[in-house]
Amino acid sequence: MTIDELKELILLNLKDDSKEFKRVFHGRGNYYQNFHYLCVDSLDDILFVTLFEAVDESLEKDLKSIFEQICEKKEFHCLVLQKRYQKDNFCEVLKGTLPNNLQIKENNLKYNINFTNQNIGLFPDMKAGREFISSISKNKNILNLFSYTCAFSVAAIASNASQVVNVDMSKGALSVGRENHRINNLDTSKVKFLPYNILKSWSRIKKFAPYDIIIIDPPSFQKGSFAASKDYEKIIKRLNELASPTCTVLSCLNAPELDTTFMKDLFANLAPEFKYEKRLDNLETFPTNNDEKTLKNMVFKRQII
Repeated sequence: MTIDELKELILLNLKDDSKEFKRVFHGRGNYYQNFHYLCVDSLDDILFVTLFEAVDESLEKDLKSIFEQICEKKEFHCLVLQKRYQKDNFCEVLKGTLPNNLQIKENNLKYNINFTNQNIGLFPDMKAGREFISSISKNKNILNLFSYTCAFSVAAIASNASQVVNVDMSKGALSVGRENHRINNLDTSKVKFLPYNILKSWSRIKKFAPYDIIIIDPPSFQKGSFAASKDYEKIIKRLNELASPTCTVLSCLNAPELDTTFMKDLFANLAPEFKYEKRLDNLETFPTNNDEKTLKNMVFKRQII
């Protein structure tokens, strides 16, 4: 793919002029190998570009040029470049001014965004997961593990869930999550925000059981707190004591070194009552050369015989 072809593809993915949060170029799946370091998102009036590796000065200049052209053509008021390979000063505003309180929309729900963090507050690849949870949430008691800024909870409460219990170690992320409910005028009396280390807090989490839906959306690796390869099984072992008789589990895995067989085997060996139902399709705007190395959203259903 040439840089001009990159520009045309992004413009094609922006053809609907929707202001909702969406990925318009995804290089991380190695489908476009010469741009494997690049992702581009549309956030309302902001074009958000992420570089995961340093590129030479000439290429960076050319990339900035085509993004400025895209902004001009599609009337983006702001262009933001994030360099994920830098620990400090990783965010640069190339055009316009970032608003102090930035909110974006997905399926007509609002979420707060913060460009001072490398993870800005909402993961676009998880949209299909949020839509699935929304579709089954009515009158359900839901446990949202590794809730981060509680996007799953917002989608569920907006779809008339009876209760959502959000658990995350980060009090700051949960504060954003509480605000995400508020800006959508959702009833937070039906929502719990628990700032706990999940692997050490099962008795507190069990207090609100049984759960009709359990969402497990951990980081693939977070130093000192979670590694999917060895810690995911600790959660699966606890499902029986947390779940209602017909509980649905959305098990999310974004570790490229772990495939769907890894997750199926965990459930078969540690929680055999939970039967594999399906894997949710990833969004078309997240192409990949290897489906097992990308996001895996897998649905399991408890079946007591």
